[in-house]
Amino acid sequence: MSTDFVLCSISAGIATLTLNNPPMNVVTLGLTQALGQALVQLEADDAVRAVVLTGAGSRAFCAGSDVSEFADMMAPGQIVPKKLQRQNEVFVQLDRFPKPTIAAINGLAYGGGLEIALCCDLIVVEERSRLALPEIKLGVFPSSGGTFRTARRIGEGRAKELIFLGEPVDARTALDWGLVNRVAADGESLAVAQGLARTLVQRPRMALRLAKSVIDLAFEVSEEEALKASFIASDQAFSSAESKEGVRAFFAKESPDFSKI
Repeated sequence: MSTDFVLCSISAGIATLTLNNPPMNVVTLGLTQALGQALVQLEADDAVRAVVLTGAGSRAFCAGSDVSEFADMMAPGQIVPKKLQRQNEVFVQLDRFPKPTIAAINGLAYGGGLEIALCCDLIVVEERSRLALPEIKLGVFPSSGGTFRTARRIGEGRAKELIFLGEPVDARTALDWGLVNRVAADGESLAVAQGLARTLVQRPRMALRLAKSVIDLAFEVSEEEALKASFIASDQAFSSAESKEGVRAFFAKESPDFSKI
């Protein structure tokens, strides 16, 4: 499944995807295409129960778009068909991926790199990590979900601070703002992310998928519509083999075993 731009390894139900465009793992059309292809294959692989996404090397998870590709995209009507349409399709794929996803940010996550991380369910950064949406300094703005996904995570005011100023924030600030979930020691983001993934692999896969689907509706539909969706999902969860195993284990005072369900 690995390509030049995205490497993939699978172990014990966890797929680790590595953005591989050194030295800064910038987003190119090729990397975007490779990421989309990898996600299609991992979604279809029942052996995969969680996905960890990281960057090759130690300098950057992903430092954003390859600005050298911009030259033939700057005329009116060109940027969407030549870049943003496909890029947003792939980022939506990641955002709506039905299995848990964790970004392990090693070093910088700038621009499109942070936009990729924001598509993941959980984000782990290292102490030395810096996160930014600096597109404003090029006279543009984050156009692959960075506007609304950032606002959903940290609120309108903080999102505007990141996007309007374009300045990086450090790991502890990102944690305080709720932009990320964990801060790891330098060099340990992947290990911490894989540790979280190992925990998620032990959780019931259907319940995780259903919970994710309902959470994702929070900013998309009315409360009434979200409640209806929650009822439908809850009926599926309560009538599942996973629920039967969970209840059995509760009364038996055992840990549930969802691994074969």
